[in-house]
Amino acid sequence: MHLVKLRQKFDATELADPVAVLREQLDKLDSLIHPGTRVAIAVGSRGISNLAAIVKGVCEYVSRRGASPFIVPAMGSHGGATAEGQREILRLYGISEETIGAPVRASMEVVPLPQGALPHGIFMDRHAYESDAVILINRIKPHTDYHGKYESGVMKMALIGLGKLEGALAVHEFGVRGLRDMLGPGALQVLAAGKIVAGVGLVENALHHTMIVKVMTADQIPAEEPALLAAATAAMPSLPVDDIDVLIIDRMGKNISGVGIDTNIIGRIGVRGQTDPASPRIKAIMVSDLTDESHGNAVGVGLADVITQKLYDKIDRRETYRNTITSGFMGRGKIPVVAEHDRAAFEIALRSCGHLHNGQERIVRLLDTLSLQEMYVSKAIAAELKGSPRIEIGGQEISLFGEFGTLSTF
Repeated sequence: MHLVKLRQKFDATELADPVAVLREQLDKLDSLIHPGTRVAIAVGSRGISNLAAIVKGVCEYVSRRGASPFIVPAMGSHGGATAEGQREILRLYGISEETIGAPVRASMEVVPLPQGALPHGIFMDRHAYESDAVILINRIKPHTDYHGKYESGVMKMALIGLGKLEGALAVHEFGVRGLRDMLGPGALQVLAAGKIVAGVGLVENALHHTMIVKVMTADQIPAEEPALLAAATAAMPSLPVDDIDVLIIDRMGKNISGVGIDTNIIGRIGVRGQTDPASPRIKAIMVSDLTDESHGNAVGVGLADVITQKLYDKIDRRETYRNTITSGFMGRGKIPVVAEHDRAAFEIALRSCGHLHNGQERIVRLLDTLSLQEMYVSKAIAAELKGSPRIEIGGQEISLFGEFGTLSTF
């Protein structure tokens, strides 16, 4: 099988200096950050462009105000639901006392907050609760489980990220409804506790470069986050065609998507009762590897149809099952067919598509679901896209496999 290299053209609008934009906006917090106070900077578990620089910029601002910043992981049950696991995730993102200049205080202890009329408990990380003020930092983007007024972002971090394992379990107990319908009211209840003073919302373009930095006071977050989500949704990349026989994904992982493989890209949600998007329509998905940054957490592996033995051997069931069970979306933790190597996995995936005319196979190969600017496609797809103003197609055909049945270098 030979494929052709393809390059998609996306809107590359981005900020030349995101930290400078951040600094210009932080002054609005002057009346909220007081000398001698302790300020918790909440940081999550998602790979975010310029995250370490943004976190450092916020910490430096807090220090200039005469206050003492410290960092708390705000990532729900991620990191194996352990303090050390969450500390390690932050370290891998370049966030530590040595790099940022502020201590990291990681704990899974939480403090219950008043839940009002809500049917579930509300919790906050103990270190954050015992601080004088909390500033949240998170990327705002479409969620992989549902779509609603609030998805992945600052509001979700307030309720689930800072709520640690207890907060995640409380909301996920209600399934998709808990996320779609209860996230907003729950986050408002957290904000009402008065500890959170501000949030920094980040939006990235299709190339994963920072295009928006928005500093919001706590009272602004509920009203302003939906507009940031709309901007993030409009900037989302997509596959170049809707109909695909086999989608080959070189790697999946927690640093790529919260569920390892971005459901918004592949058109598979993998949640019982949730209807998949009308497109793209993919007959079979093969995944070759799991990123080292995932530490064995292969949640989302159930979205694939075939995986390799290499990927299977990296799966830490404890990590994967903890994340899967917490979410309640059990299908995402199921193990697909396991093939000996890449070539065998591809052949199984292709066979599952039924009869395909020779030379008309519709194959797409991605590095991962974050990287959609460059990919490889079969000749049938390349011919279909020829002449498209947003597509560049290379002339040289490249073999799909190298030695020993492994995928060729991307």
